[in-house]
Amino acid sequence: MASRLSILAAVLAVACYLTAVISAEEAAETKEFVLTLDHSNFSDTISKHKFIVVEFYAPWCGHCKQLAPEYEKAASILSSHDPPVVLAKVDANEEANKDLATEYEIRGFPTVKIFRNGGKNIQDYKGPREADGIVDYLKKQSGPASTEIKSAEDAASFIDEKKVVIVGVFPKFSGEEYDNYTALAEKLRSDYDFGHTQNAKLLPRGESSVTGPVVRLFKPFDELFVDFKDFNVDALEKFVEESSIPVVTVFNNDASNHPFVVKFFSNNNAKAMLFMNFGSTQESIQSKYREVAEQYKSEGISFLMGDLEASQGAFQFFGLKDSQVPLIIIQTSDGQKYLKSNVEADQIAPWFKEYNEGKVPAFRKSEPIPEVNNEPVKVVVADSIQDVVFNSGKNVMIEFYAPWCGHCKKLAPILEEVAVSYQSNPDVVIAKFDATANDLPAGGDFDVQGYPTLYFRSASGKIVPYDGNRTKEDIIEFIEKNRDKSSAASEEPVKAEPTKAEPVKDEPSKDEL
Repeated sequence: MASRLSILAAVLAVACYLTAVISAEEAAETKEFVLTLDHSNFSDTISKHKFIVVEFYAPWCGHCKQLAPEYEKAASILSSHDPPVVLAKVDANEEANKDLATEYEIRGFPTVKIFRNGGKNIQDYKGPREADGIVDYLKKQSGPASTEIKSAEDAASFIDEKKVVIVGVFPKFSGEEYDNYTALAEKLRSDYDFGHTQNAKLLPRGESSVTGPVVRLFKPFDELFVDFKDFNVDALEKFVEESSIPVVTVFNNDASNHPFVVKFFSNNNAKAMLFMNFGSTQESIQSKYREVAEQYKSEGISFLMGDLEASQGAFQFFGLKDSQVPLIIIQTSDGQKYLKSNVEADQIAPWFKEYNEGKVPAFRKSEPIPEVNNEPVKVVVADSIQDVVFNSGKNVMIEFYAPWCGHCKKLAPILEEVAVSYQSNPDVVIAKFDATANDLPAGGDFDVQGYPTLYFRSASGKIVPYDGNRTKEDIIEFIEKNRDKSSAASEEPVKAEPTKAEPVKDEPSKDEL
């Protein structure tokens, strides 16, 4: 009897054990490793961590939905790292969290930021979007800002031939030069890989007999590496930023070029872009363009050469056509554009000379001015915005929209109702402007970061952005509050009929990670 009880006890013990294991596995599968933060616990949580990563997302954002499982998987893996790396998320579209989105300048979704030292230092996440890439990137980011290179093998694995890598050579890892270098590495670590060594002979590419202190920047373009010996932090940063930009950035389907393309479009210089078919034999055009780039690179102009196949997005943005290639377009920091279509090799240098002397007229992308414009909501294009909005002497509510934008489509019938309400009032115009097919006017009066964006310009010239609810009643109330009333116009306020439309949230114009 006792033996039977022992067997039964053993069976029950095994069953309990298996149940516990299965329950633990199920719990592990359902456990969420990404912390959920909001306005109530954000500051307190950030202040308690030396290193924490936060994704600002919106539930409707397609890119956020794609990132979510990869981000969760990465959080699961990094929870076992020594020390653990914490990943968190904030619904920045939630009304209560909008102040957080404003404070941290969230302009698109998803935006991921790295918070260091209790939030004292904040950097943008600039790594991959898949789990393994996120893990590798964050392991580097959570470790030392600069990696010590002790052998030729270390150097070979650290210095990627397709990336910009910075290595400091020092006789000893102390002193002002070394401290300034590590301070720079800490500041720019999300953009570049930093290393340090006491032996320059371990480094590839070129003669390495220098003993330091010296900073050597490796790059996959132009002269392949360049040295610098001024250890002032500002001078070092300027050296790194300027040296990491190619004389001519190549825009094609090679993913290793994409970081340089991003850097090209994010800098504040005037941007010169040559678009052509890389598959054709036009080496003379490329050669002349590079000569011009060398000549003008010190005059605040950055240069890019784009393959037609890879540049369709840019073509749509600038309103260009395939039939115009090879073409050169220059965009200045104030948004002005200058265009040379069907360019030939011997025309490149003279055209840039004329541009530099201010003799090239600006190019403006515009749809044709409508011959008939009798709908309640008036169509405005780049070539008519001055007449309709700035010079008409009327109060104008203008919507900047994109044809593909879902929120713009929801807003359209509401604006139509508002326009109908003002049809008998000659002093008020409701208008729309396709911001994907027309250039915004120069001068910066309208800051369009997402769609739809609405602005109101009073008859006297006061420009006010509209950020209220997207209902007929609220829009009319805003117009009545801000418009100028002429003696000829009725002083009776327009009465809005109730509408069942729900407020529509802004749709960001870009995604960031």
